Amino acid sequence: MGTEARLRLYQLVSPALPVGAFSYAEGLEVLVQRGQMGNAAAVQGWLEAELSRGTVRLEAAALPALMELLADWQRHELLDRDGWLLAQRESPDVRAQMRQMGGSLLQLLADLGWPLPEPTPLTWPAAFAWAGCCLEIEAPALVEAYLYGWAANQLSAAVRLVPLGPTEAQRLQLQLAPLISAQAQELAAADPWQLWSGGVGAGLAQLGQAELYSRLFRS
Repeated sequence: MGTEARLRLYQLVSPALPVGAFSYAEGLEVLVQRGQMGNAAAVQGWLEAELSRGTVRLEAAALPALMELLADWQRHELLDRDGWLLAQRESPDVRAQMRQMGGSLLQLLADLGWPLPEPTPLTWPAAFAWAGCCLEIEAPALVEAYLYGWAANQLSAAVRLVPLGPTEAQRLQLQLAPLISAQAQELAAADPWQLWSGGVGAGLAQLGQAELYSRLFRS
């Protein structure tokens, strides 16, 4: 990857990207309030399990195929695949998160001069794939960035919830690097439509978010 493409990739995973990712914890808040997520070791186990078996893997693996559909503008199949990914999320709050973040990223890209060929609502994974097309980022690098960005956002939420100190969060991010790299290599070459998710615990936690008496995060 060239220097300019790498810098564009950094911009895409920057916490300054105005898509509202900071407002979501994807079930982490439920686990903290239940007393199931109280230290760094628990957070690490959670992240490793999701990166190894969770729905985020399906979304990351779908990016190369979504990029191809977007490049050729196969709208019908694109919407079908995007809808399939959305259906993998059990929680209405997480589905709303995917729609909101996807819409925000598409609006940002349009404002920057990269509108879709025609107005089309897309969720976060497909919008992220469109960003990859617009910013000329290679698919394997985009897959890795998707996993990295997800883990970084979870750690940001953990700093505010667990509590987890910022130094410990950075230590965990470093420890997750080999797993993220290995998963990215595997998923970039996988058939996303043949994968499965084993993140049952994550799905249940995300469903419980709506029932919390008080909460900081939207999912």
